[in-house]
Formats: sequence, structure tokens, C-alpha cells
Amino acid sequence: MITDPMLAYRMSALEALFRQIADTRMAGLPIVNGALRIEAVGFEPCASEPDLPAAASGVLVTPWFMNLVRLPLAREDELGRVGVTRRLAVGRERFDFIGAHEAAVGTFDACSLFSPMFDFASQDTAVATAQAVLARLREPLPEAAKDAAKDAAEQPERPARRGFLFGRSRTP
Repeated sequence: MITDPMLAYRMSALEALFRQIADTRMAGLPIVNGALRIEAVGFEPCASEPDLPAAASGVLVTPWFMNLVRLPLAREDELGRVGVTRRLAVGRERFDFIGAHEAAVGTFDACSLFSPMFDFASQDTAVATAQAVLARLREPLPEAAKDAAKDAAEQPERPARRGFLFGRSRTP
């Protein structure tokens, strides 16, 4: 249960925005999985990135995609970030996120996990997958592995998102 009123408000606005997109821009498109609905899963405040405002991260499930999302806790309107890729931390991993902007919520960052969503037969399965991704990302590192993870993070090579999801991550 979310106790931070700003986070609850921002998640509600994000879900409302994507419900509106589902009803308008995505209505009738063949990539929409009718068994799914919009749901923000596991959003919680995330570690602060240098030069970035406080934000929350979680997974947004829609009938056409499942994305990791970094949503600033206070609205931002930085149109220059739209389409710009930057590497951001989610738990102990870093992923490439693409900047986006929607009038209803402002600027946010998204990282695709699945699209389209036809591999998910039900909302429960999609949400369970989102929760499993977040649980894996948010696992604390054992003390002995922290130095190795730091060294690995400095390497230019990084795992693909699907490689991470299927247990082929470089991080110990």
C-alpha cells in the first residue's frame, strides 16, 4: 500500500493517462491484448540519480506493452528529453530509458520489457511477471558481491533486458 500522497497521486495520474490512451489512440489496433488492462505495479521511490529530481520507479502494464517507468514525484515538463535515451538505475541494474512526455503527467522515462503483450493470457500473469521483475531488480546485493557489481557496472558491456529477465545477467 502506498502511503506517500504525492506518489499515490502521480501513479493515479499515470494510470488515468494510459486508460485514456487505450480508449483513444490504441482503440481497435491489432497489437492490443484485450485480456489486459492498465495497471501501475510496484512503484516506490527510487535512488536519486545525479542531477535528477526525486522519482519513483515501477512497471506499467498496458494491453500493448510492459515498461519499467521512472516517474518524477513532482511534475516536470522537459520537452527536450523526449526521445532521448539515458542509462538509469533500477535497483542494482542500469537500463537505457527513453524520455517521453504526455500533457497529463509531464516528462517521464520508460524502458520496454515486453511489446506486444500477446504472451500474457491474463492480467494476473502480466502483473505477476511485473512483480517478479521488480523483486529481482530490488534484491539486495550480498556484501561480498558489492565490489564485483561495482566493477561490472564500470564495464561498457551490459546485459540485454530479456537476458536479465531470463537470468543471464552479468551481475552476481
